[in-house]
Amino acid sequence: MAEKKTVKVTQIRSPIGRPGDQRKTLIGLGLNKMNKSRELEDTPAVRGMINKVQHLVRVEG
Repeated sequence: MAEKKTVKVTQIRSPIGRPGDQRKTLIGLGLNKMNKSRELEDTPAVRGMINKVQHLVRVEG
């Protein structure tokens, strides 16, 4: 069985002053505090969420 690909996402900017949908997208990614990181499965849905808040997060892998 092949390993599932993952992507590491780290919140690097605050959602203060951003539209509500961007705040909710960060929460959907499991990010709610500065410098918090999550390992997420690399799926098209996750990639779409990352693209929506790409100015607030750092992506590795």
